[in-house]
Amino acid sequence: MADASDLMEDMNTRSREVFRCIVESYLETGAPVGSRSLTRSLTENVSAATIRNVMQDLEYMGLLDSPHVSAGRIPTELGLRMFVDGLLEVSDLTTDDRQKIDATVGNESNINSMMDRVGAALSGITAGASLVLTPKHEAPIKHIEFVSLGPDRALAVLVFADGHVENRVFEPPAGQTPSSMREAANFLNALAEGRTISELQRIIATEVANRRQELDTLAQALIESGAAIWENEGQPYERLIVRGRSNLLTDDGPEVDLERIRTLFDDLERKRDIAEFLDLADQGEGVRIFIGSENKLFSLSGSSLVVSPYMNADRKIIGAVGVIGPTRLNYGRIVPVVDYTAQLIGKMISDRG
Repeated sequence: MADASDLMEDMNTRSREVFRCIVESYLETGAPVGSRSLTRSLTENVSAATIRNVMQDLEYMGLLDSPHVSAGRIPTELGLRMFVDGLLEVSDLTTDDRQKIDATVGNESNINSMMDRVGAALSGITAGASLVLTPKHEAPIKHIEFVSLGPDRALAVLVFADGHVENRVFEPPAGQTPSSMREAANFLNALAEGRTISELQRIIATEVANRRQELDTLAQALIESGAAIWENEGQPYERLIVRGRSNLLTDDGPEVDLERIRTLFDDLERKRDIAEFLDLADQGEGVRIFIGSENKLFSLSGSSLVVSPYMNADRKIIGAVGVIGPTRLNYGRIVPVVDYTAQLIGKMISDRG
């Protein structure tokens, strides 16, 4: 599929104007847009026949689709993505919306009650379904377990020292099996007691760096002698290709322990996977928009997700808020609502922390 930014560069001024009017009309009404109605919307005075030609070009580019036999067009997911990235005009937060969001933050100390009010306010303001991920628990870990739910879904069960239990669904690194997940959990549990998730992430990152340095030192002699080369160096699937292994057994061959290198590679890959397990839930910053199949959770329902993480006083992402709705969401209005809500929650939690 073509990249939306590349398609934007290929469009002239008239094509962009026609495309923008079609998308804005569709987002407002949900109905296909025809060439005749566009003649009344465009700033440029052009004929319906000319507009139809432009619409056909946009359809050929994959930006528009004809849902019925009629001449009307609607934007595709690619078209919506290009509109959101390049043409969307985000409005200012209205006073009414701001007041409704501000009213969700009370003086009580119960975070869960406040989050319930935030969710209700977001649903009411946007006429969509709200998504509220409550703050991550940062108490010391007592036990971690990973449970496979399918080829691309797994469950992380986190038991904290204070008795709190969290279940987090995530997409595991490629190629993981139930046995490799158990091995990852055993490794983490040996390190976890008395440490938070953030502390565990730092420890694993240090382990990966140490193993990488040790591996580089051992492999350097092979590479300098011309007996080996790196393939895909720095990538997740890099490997050391050794040429003429029989020469390594001669007296003048480089003194390198190949078994030690293999062991280090296995250890490095395992720790990389474990680090990825821990990192998957902590990615992203700022408002993000997922349209249709861009988000696996909503790919079949044809929905969009507008979501933003919120942070604590240490600028660590601890949760997220968002709105789920049809792909013809009013993105220009919803983006500032979600952004403001995330900032307000982060400030409130930081002040109380």
